[in-house]
Amino acid sequence: MGKREETISKLRGAPEGLPSVEEVRTMLAADPTLKCVVAYARISFDGRVKDAHGIEDQHRDMSDDARRLGWVIVYRYTDNDKSASKETVIRDDFEQLIADLAAGATPEGYPIHGVMAVNDDRLYRRPSDWERYLKAFTSKEGRVYHDSNGVQDLYAEGFEIKGLVGVAMSLSETRKKQRRSRNSHRSRAVRGQSTSAWRPFGWDDDKVTLRPKEADAIKKAVHDVIAGASVSEITLRWKEAEFITSRGNLFQYATVKQVLTNARLCGYREIKGELVRDGDDQPIVGEWDSIITPKEWYAVTATIKERGRGAGVPRGGLVYKYLLTGILRCGNVLDDGSTCNNKMIGIKANDWLKYRHAYMCKKSVDGGCNGTYKRGDKTDRIIEELVVAKLEADAANAARDVPEWDKAEALDRALRSRKELERRWHDDADTDIDDEAFFRNLPVLERRIKELRTDQAKHAALRAEAEAAEEDVAKSWESRTLAQKREAIKRVLSAVIASSGGKGNKAFDPNLLKPVWRTS
Repeated sequence: MGKREETISKLRGAPEGLPSVEEVRTMLAADPTLKCVVAYARISFDGRVKDAHGIEDQHRDMSDDARRLGWVIVYRYTDNDKSASKETVIRDDFEQLIADLAAGATPEGYPIHGVMAVNDDRLYRRPSDWERYLKAFTSKEGRVYHDSNGVQDLYAEGFEIKGLVGVAMSLSETRKKQRRSRNSHRSRAVRGQSTSAWRPFGWDDDKVTLRPKEADAIKKAVHDVIAGASVSEITLRWKEAEFITSRGNLFQYATVKQVLTNARLCGYREIKGELVRDGDDQPIVGEWDSIITPKEWYAVTATIKERGRGAGVPRGGLVYKYLLTGILRCGNVLDDGSTCNNKMIGIKANDWLKYRHAYMCKKSVDGGCNGTYKRGDKTDRIIEELVVAKLEADAANAARDVPEWDKAEALDRALRSRKELERRWHDDADTDIDDEAFFRNLPVLERRIKELRTDQAKHAALRAEAEAAEEDVAKSWESRTLAQKREAIKRVLSAVIASSGGKGNKAFDPNLLKPVWRTS
């Protein structure tokens, strides 16, 4: 258990040194004015150091107030790092507080005569929570409530309405702060300023200049992923290199994926998945140093999304030890005149041989014919040379065949239409565009703009991939991982038919290897 978790654990449940239930009941019998109260603490953001100091301070203040009032805190509820204004956030201890108030006792059996909080907005920020809390609190008579305003009478006439007004004001202030924060965030983004709360991986503490070792790792990872490497491979590589995130954690698949698809890499800024653009609809370029080009970013983003099918999770699969396992197929002609066509497997060669691995058809008990055996190193080399030549030819053709994006005018028209719609809506003299007409037409234009921008991004990724493929394929081939090579081979080859060379030791014959090329 970490230090923060240990602190939070101590701030939950019955306080240390509290008398037993029986002793407390004896104390109540001797002093009927004694109050057994529970204390609730909550904070939305635990700060960057994550040490739970906020809720620790709240409980300390409530303990001081309880001693001054002569009350006994019999239970503490703590929701750390949890918002009270978001419907999607479940506050476990708040829910337990509601249940215990309705039951009239803590889980250990201590009676509940009241509730303490440093402020009422620690308990509730939404009307529904206020109503639930008030109903549970007033389910028993004579309870007390204390916050920074002193002791409050929640049973008083009109207090429910007063509480709702307070909740509404609190909710309004929360939304104002959120809106100001969003506007400030976007304004800084439009000015090209860095808005990262933490040092982004790849950059120094100033969030502008590059940290060379990390930036080089990112650049290589981007190029490797475009060339066929998986995000899982990059994750393993970064773990072996002992890279850590800006928050001091080891990289996992999700965090590596997040780094590689971040528009910051090419100098752009995103807010909620949308590029921040200027008045001419061009992406804003930030003040920080970029690691890759926009074309490379479009390419790596499209590649990762395509592989994960948008799910953002690593796909399972076998890890192969040899290059052509499952790609080679046995071409041995059987006694009935048919071809075996079984997938061949890679095996470790005998120690006395000059080569280290070989390929063979499975034994008959495993569905093969055991009639074809190929020396591994020479087979790999022949197929690699054929594939590299094919990739070079395809790359040259692809670069020529990618046309210019032909929907630029359509995007420009859609943007002008949106701008004109907004102008007419703001023009009080134009009575044809009222609120209803504006909000009926705006989503149609927004959807069209989004579709065109998505298509533009896909086209940019296609062109970037084609241009990247024009580089020296043979030179980059040697630096590729086994998985990358297999991925490239499977893109251009459906299979390789390996015919049997007959019985006995014979010289390696490359003519017995027949590649089956993909037609598209």
